[in-house]
Amino acid sequence: MRADAQRSNQQDHPANQGHRNQPGPSDPAAGQGGKNEPPQWVRVLNFLLLTFALFYAVEMITQSGTEELTFSEFKEQVQAGQVAEVTIEGHRVRGTLKAAGGSEDASGSQPFQSYIPEVGETRVIELLEQNSVPVTAKESGPNLFSRMLVSFLPWLIILGLFIWFWQRMQRQMGGQQGSGLFNMGKSKAKRFTRDDPGKTFDDIAGSDNAKKDLTEIVDYLKNPDFYQRLGAKLPRGLLMVGPPGTGKTLMARAVAGEADVPFYSISGSEFIEMFVGVGASRVRNMFEEARKESPSIIFIDELDAIGRSRGTGVGGGHDEREQTLNQILSEMDGFSPHETVVVIAATNRPDVLDPALLRPGRFDRKVTLDRPHKQAREKILGIHTRDMPLGDDVDLAAVARRTVGFAGADLENLANEAALFAGRENSKTVRMKHFDMARDKVLMGAKREQNLSDDEKRVIAFHESGHALTALLFPKADPLEKVTIIPRGRALGLTEQAPDEDRLNMTASYARDRIAVMLGGRASEQLIFNEVSSGAENDIEQATKLARRMVSRWGMSEVIGPMSVSSSQEEVFLGHEISREREFSEATAEKVDEEVRKLITDIEKEVNKRLDNNRDQLERLANALLEEETLEAADIDSLLDIKVRGEGEGGKPDRERSES
Repeated sequence: MRADAQRSNQQDHPANQGHRNQPGPSDPAAGQGGKNEPPQWVRVLNFLLLTFALFYAVEMITQSGTEELTFSEFKEQVQAGQVAEVTIEGHRVRGTLKAAGGSEDASGSQPFQSYIPEVGETRVIELLEQNSVPVTAKESGPNLFSRMLVSFLPWLIILGLFIWFWQRMQRQMGGQQGSGLFNMGKSKAKRFTRDDPGKTFDDIAGSDNAKKDLTEIVDYLKNPDFYQRLGAKLPRGLLMVGPPGTGKTLMARAVAGEADVPFYSISGSEFIEMFVGVGASRVRNMFEEARKESPSIIFIDELDAIGRSRGTGVGGGHDEREQTLNQILSEMDGFSPHETVVVIAATNRPDVLDPALLRPGRFDRKVTLDRPHKQAREKILGIHTRDMPLGDDVDLAAVARRTVGFAGADLENLANEAALFAGRENSKTVRMKHFDMARDKVLMGAKREQNLSDDEKRVIAFHESGHALTALLFPKADPLEKVTIIPRGRALGLTEQAPDEDRLNMTASYARDRIAVMLGGRASEQLIFNEVSSGAENDIEQATKLARRMVSRWGMSEVIGPMSVSSSQEEVFLGHEISREREFSEATAEKVDEEVRKLITDIEKEVNKRLDNNRDQLERLANALLEEETLEAADIDSLLDIKVRGEGEGGKPDRERSES
């Protein structure tokens, strides 16, 4: 089965990136949840301790005027007739002593308390009755701690529930201090100042056009008077567009390092909250803070999260997202001439952005960051490997030549994987073989243990041999790089092709030979085993997609001619496809299907014919694969007697591979 190499595209940045700029002492963001403030649980604990201390102090003040009598003194006072009344609670006796002179005036009485032993409780009551002392009996009450617990336990439970809900809400809002219920409208943008050494444009290889545009903005921010004398105006915004991994975010970091002005960074998704109006409030707050420190820069990553076209989708747009977008549009168009604030945004989906964002006066400049060419790839590899101990056999130019279609993030990952392979072998240097191993892992996936029967291995070997031999027999196909029947990733076997150079165009002859290579594995199975397997599922899917583009989009069919009859590829949720009528008839759609079928079947017949004429070469290659499991291009050249190699005219800048 055959598939295009799919790689995760990350941002193009050096392997050893410096730490990001930290908020300075004057940073307003540093005031939110500053490091000098104690954690919330410490504040709650201090509150509880203070409450208990106050309760204890009140209790002590209440009992400060009470005289403590021993049991013997208590009996003497009773016998002397000085006790006015008593209250007995368990073993504790409380009461009042008569004033001096035996008067029962309450103003001169003295409260007292005493404790009686258990064995003397009955005799004390008899003594009190003999001396006509009024006695009140009560059940023994709780101690001080028990009374405090009973009094405050309900309030503690309520307070605990309130704190739990508050912390949960904060976690849902980003987990930042100061992001509670009353601070949701505050901007979450992170403020950075210039760091030393920081990131600069020298740390970025390739993307020369993007660096040029950004350098002009940085120069303007540094020397605004010079440009104003020339009558030049600062661009309101700059939109960076490109596939994932091409270095959009890294470019913004370089701007933060180059421009000695405050830099605010935020992701588009951080504006949206569960409450309506929060996003617009955060936009206002962010621009307000940026204006206070102008000249300054605002960087919005993943702009498509909030910048999608308004009024789209089934049932209308999201009100909160649209309000946030409207506020951004208003803020960007409302700058005064003296407010030097530049908005830089990045996205890999410019097709879904609202047209109002892209008009002059908002995002004045659009910068496209493409995948790097060969010379740029070599420079990027040099940046990612400058701190690595490279072996004498490492040729970065050769690595760059064999990594067509790699983005900057892919090259960083490649260099890191090579270093990891060197570490596994306890090698003191990173050698060329480690880069080859890393390239195979990035392109084809990691090796995996798979118990295959001999019959399955034989089918896979002939399938991959069919792909490889077809790539050699058809002159326009991309050159063969490697064939393996070792399971990697999700594939049981792979055939890799590598274009000799970066290609940005695809001719009809190249597209036909490309389809031929896709069908080579299935044709080989049919030729050798007189039946086909499910391993060609991905091959057929890709061949059909490419053939349909040739017929319906690229005008490579004589029957259809130079006319676009393809269905729109827009998603339903964008709202553009729902009310759009199809611009071609059912009869034309049937002709397209018939032309696609005819194109694929004609190519398949040619593949069957050429493989049948070279059956001995096919069997020789399959047997070698069963024995060696992996064959490089040089091994295949020495094994086969085929002089025609793929010239690879016209094609995508993506590395191809066949897999089963």
